[in-house]
Order: sequence, then C-alpha cells, then structure tokens
Amino acid sequence: MKHFYVITNVQKDPEQKVAQWIQKYLQGRDVACTIQGEEECPLGSYKSTNPEKVPADVDCVLVLGGDGTVLRAARDLVDRHLPLFGVNLGTLGYLAEVDQEHIEEALNHLILDEYIKEEHMMLKGGVWQGGREILSDVSLNDIVIARSGRIHVMDFQIYVNDRFLNDYSADGIIISTPTGSTGYNLSAGGPIVSPSASLILITPIAPHTLNARSVILPDTANVKVVIGRRKESEEAAEVSFDGDTTVEMTCGDAVEIEKAQSTVQFVKVDQISFLETLRRKMSGT
Repeated sequence: MKHFYVITNVQKDPEQKVAQWIQKYLQGRDVACTIQGEEECPLGSYKSTNPEKVPADVDCVLVLGGDGTVLRAARDLVDRHLPLFGVNLGTLGYLAEVDQEHIEEALNHLILDEYIKEEHMMLKGGVWQGGREILSDVSLNDIVIARSGRIHVMDFQIYVNDRFLNDYSADGIIISTPTGSTGYNLSAGGPIVSPSASLILITPIAPHTLNARSVILPDTANVKVVIGRRKESEEAAEVSFDGDTTVEMTCGDAVEIEKAQSTVQFVKVDQISFLETLRRKMSGT
C-alpha cells in the first residue's frame, strides 16, 4: 500500500496527535498519507467524511476511534469500495483491528502488503408510509425498529419473502448482519455470528413472551416489519440505521430489509482477530 487516508474521531484524538504521528511515520517510510480536514466534512452533509474528497489513488482508509467511528466511515465510503483499517482509541471494540500500542507494527504489515481483506455484508432498508417509500439507507451493523416516547409494549408483524413469519409483542425488533451480531443484537440475547458470514438475523427486544427467539435467515431473504396496532389509536415507533439515521413511524408503517449489493472491505493483519477479541470480551480481560 502506497497511499493512506486517515479519518479520526476528534473527540478521542482532539488535537490529531495520533493521526499526525501516523502521517509522519508513513511519510518517513516514503508512503503518502492524507489526513481528513474539518473542511472536508461539512456539518450535516455526511456522517464521517465526504467520499468525493478522498484522493483517487488511496489504497486504504485508516479509521481512528471506536466501532461507531468505523460504522460512520463505512456507510459514507460504501460507494468508493475502499478497504478500511480500524485503530481503536477507546474501549475494546470488534471493528477496530489494533489499539494504539500496536499501530507501528500494523502499519509495517500494511506497507509490505502483508494483510488479508475480509468482506462484510450490509443491509439495505426502505421505510414505507402510506404506500410510498420515504427513506432508503444502508447499514453495516443493524436496522432497529423500536418504540418511541413512553414506555410500552408494541406489536410487530414479521414477513419473510412476503410470507407471514410471526407476531412479536416487544419493545422492538433488531434486524442484524453478522457484523452487528456483537452489538445491540448480542445485548438483546441474540446469537454471535462470525462477521465474514452472510446471514440476516432477527432478534426481538424485551419480548413480552417466554418463547420468543432469534431467527437466522439466508442472505437471500427479504424481511418486512410492520408496526401493528394495540389498544391505542396510534403507536409511536422509530427506525434507526446503525444507531444513526432515524425516521419516525406509526401503525401500518413498514420497513423492508434485504442484503445490500454493496459490501465493506476490512483489512486484517491478524486472521484470528475476531476470535481473540471475542474471547477477551467473554472473559472480561
């Protein structure tokens, strides 16, 4: 790799000391490195960075921060098809490949092309109200449909490939990718799936029944979640894409979800990094 682009979380690297150290180190090895400037990401225009400002000859995007920073960068750059390499500047996450202590070693591997690329699937979701699609977006982790406002149980009707699957009385429904299986899905009691797999997971949030379980579907499935009606005349709900983009919903509104055509490439310098991270998370170390 000969040209890197650095996206940094300014809250975790406020003076860009880590980003500038990386740039200086790479330039000292005769490798180009461009750091994203604030002017390249106007407030409200993008979640992380303007993909049009990333130089055409960039080989890899270094994302400094945590899982949230990586998620935002992945969604913004999805159409550029650039491989991402995460550097963790916060608590232990699943998407960042290395922490600060191992940056130099990782950069050496990348410069010498000693790495592998791992494809992660994404989800595409369309929000429907009154027979028209009001929003279409992609997510790397999950699409969550949940109650909004006061605390109460809601009814969700789930269809798979236009066939009725089940009714859930719950606080919400998580539609997750394997990458997102270690996020909200895990907190809600869903299964852990290797991020390199290609599956769609459905997990209810705080279901009001003892026999509600997660459902794992092939990546060819089309999932539709409809907001049902209880005693109240209207139900207030909200759909969110990777915990970021949100839209208000009510009775009869629906979200249609399927595997996105685009994928995200992650650069790995350690083939067992996910398993190691999982072991450390599960053991509390």
